[in-house]
Amino acid sequence: MTLAEMEKKMKDMETRLRTLEDAEEIRKLHTDYIYCLSNWEFEKMADCFAENAVEEGIYPNKKHQGKAAIKQMFKEMAENPPQKGGHMLIQPVINVDGDKGEGHWIMYRLNYYFKGPSGQVINMFGPSIQRRYDCEYVKEKGAWKFSKMKFTAPWPEPDPRYEKA
Repeated sequence: MTLAEMEKKMKDMETRLRTLEDAEEIRKLHTDYIYCLSNWEFEKMADCFAENAVEEGIYPNKKHQGKAAIKQMFKEMAENPPQKGGHMLIQPVINVDGDKGEGHWIMYRLNYYFKGPSGQVINMFGPSIQRRYDCEYVKEKGAWKFSKMKFTAPWPEPDPRYEKA
């Protein structure tokens, strides 16, 4: 192997390592975001977004453009927070290309309190809520941030076997 071939191989390995490290940093960004959600640390959640970020779907049919609007949304959320619950992120798919990335995740939220069949409040881990995050990421001032986040509920689709039940 020539020196030029070794240098090229080292450069390729450095690029692959950087891509893996970036993907891990993005994974940490998203898990930190969910940790903050579970603990009602809404101001810290806003810090996970880039200056020109777009958020869509946390509130149905609403879109928030720019970090200031996203911060305001979380400030309002803090005034009437969702039920505390456990959140699990699974099945991350992350692709990195330089200082940009994209990915999607599945999130389950476990409810602690829910209404039973006669309207009574039941205190236990109850039904889960399944959602999907579709995200774009950008490295801003050396740190990965959400540049776009779309939060949807694509599942479960109605099952015709149970529609009449």
